[in-house]
Amino acid sequence: MTNNGLENIKYKEIDGYYVIPIETGYIKPNGSLNPIIEPATKLMRDGDYLVIAETPISVSQGRLVDEAKYKPGLKAKFLAVIWSKYIWGYILGPLLKIKKRTIKNLRKLPKETSAHKEVVLQLYGWKHALKPASEAGIDLSNAPGTSVSLLPENPEEVAKSLKKKINKDVTVMIIDTDATYMKNGHYFTGLPIAIDGIEANKGVIGYVKGQLSENMGSTPLGCSRKISVEEGLKIANIAEEYQKSLDTAMPTIHSVKSVLNVDGGVVTVEDLDSITHTPAVILRKK
Repeated sequence: MTNNGLENIKYKEIDGYYVIPIETGYIKPNGSLNPIIEPATKLMRDGDYLVIAETPISVSQGRLVDEAKYKPGLKAKFLAVIWSKYIWGYILGPLLKIKKRTIKNLRKLPKETSAHKEVVLQLYGWKHALKPASEAGIDLSNAPGTSVSLLPENPEEVAKSLKKKINKDVTVMIIDTDATYMKNGHYFTGLPIAIDGIEANKGVIGYVKGQLSENMGSTPLGCSRKISVEEGLKIANIAEEYQKSLDTAMPTIHSVKSVLNVDGGVVTVEDLDSITHTPAVILRKK
């Protein structure tokens, strides 16, 4: 074969790799991951990477929480309004020079944020609830109704299990777009979990320290083999660069309704299933 076996296959070249998208419908709650694994098995060669976003893994595991069932207390209301909207939106955010998009979103936080903060408080505690956004890696953007998805349970074991199903000499990695930072050669993240070599579960302290450190990009949560942090970050960031180039990219709850053309109301499973999703990509060295 010529062109590294990519005849009649959709791909993009990024930083020395061919990036081959795995396109599916919406991976539904408690649904199978076969829509990802079956095409990956057919397309992958020994030495390839399969990089999967964390949310479809979480949704397939049924790790959804309906925030409408949580009644926010005074602590959650303080975190949503005073702390996140005003202190972070108008003081700490600009002071620490966080993303302008994040500051804009913080300043227009809806009242439903109080229930979200209650969820974070109950499930992860103050360390994560004090973070102004993306607390504990909870994803608001790819879940139906008033539900949110938590991080996957045991992503390393999931990656190893999926690698066995593919039954080739490949590497399977599960990633999150939340950042890994580096300071004085030390890697860390606010997320509750990450691959070995990245200090995890730093919460708001990691987020604040991260603004004063080097942002290394997306975080590898779990991998099917022992991998260096540098290799993991490189592969995760190439996959993320491809994802950001898609018209269907939905990094925030605000972009979801725009992409799905939903004007108000809640997003349904049918809405999410109305577009083509790219929950995973294959990376092949050029």
